[in-house]
Amino acid sequence: MSVLGKVAVATVESAVISVDPGVAPNQVAHRLKGYTSHVLRREFPHLIRLPALWTRSYFVSTAGMVSSKTIEQYIAAQKTRD
Repeated sequence: MSVLGKVAVATVESAVISVDPGVAPNQVAHRLKGYTSHVLRREFPHLIRLPALWTRSYFVSTAGMVSSKTIEQYIAAQKTRD
């Protein structure tokens, strides 16, 4: 993560995590986004006035079932959404 002025910029190419099989992927995404939003808003108070830091979308797949090309295409599509 780098800080440009008062704006935090983070680039995450991928994350590999291990989660109990009883936890749904949407719960993991929701908790990660909620936690990081809380931390960023605490560190950068001007972010408090924003309605949301993250979109509701997320991408989940097992490591053996999707190619890196599929992930790259998904990320590229998210960057072009309005």
